[in-house]
Amino acid sequence: MKLVRFALAGVLALTALPALAADYLTIQLKDGPVVVELNPQAPKHAERLKELASEGKYDNVAFHRVIDGFMAQTGDVEFGNMEKSFDPRRAGMGGSDKPDLKAEFSKTPFERGTVGMARSQDPNSANSQFFIMFDEGSFLNGQYTVVGKVVSGMEAVDKIKRGAQSANGAVQNPDRMIKVTVGKP
Repeated sequence: MKLVRFALAGVLALTALPALAADYLTIQLKDGPVVVELNPQAPKHAERLKELASEGKYDNVAFHRVIDGFMAQTGDVEFGNMEKSFDPRRAGMGGSDKPDLKAEFSKTPFERGTVGMARSQDPNSANSQFFIMFDEGSFLNGQYTVVGKVVSGMEAVDKIKRGAQSANGAVQNPDRMIKVTVGKP
């Protein structure tokens, strides 16, 4: 009986491995890959990012708003694709064709490497856009959904082209997410 239990435990552990790999996104930037561990406390937001990445929607999407010492924002799959629909005047105003998501706030703090969901004034309006923190931002705690954290490649994030402070971080000729995939590289 112990042998059967042991074998069953082994099978269950092996079947869980693909699920664990799927709890990560890899964002290929010009300066290297960035691996994001998704937050299990924000399952609907994490699933949305994985869904859009699996569909290739994030590929070639601009970092349209990048503020030095704060964050780099991307994910506008409607107006931010630099090879299809890029519109620098509208980048940051669009989303996916999927419904907006209800907030999944947590006690996870916004610190360097935190990945948060962008939204409008309505806390339940996150859709496809997200941002990566360059530094801590405790003023965001409990106000935005933490969807993940960078576990490797933050040095590539640090090299993303910054926008002008006078333009609220809007970036001329922005860097992009070259390819986004589910899992680790």
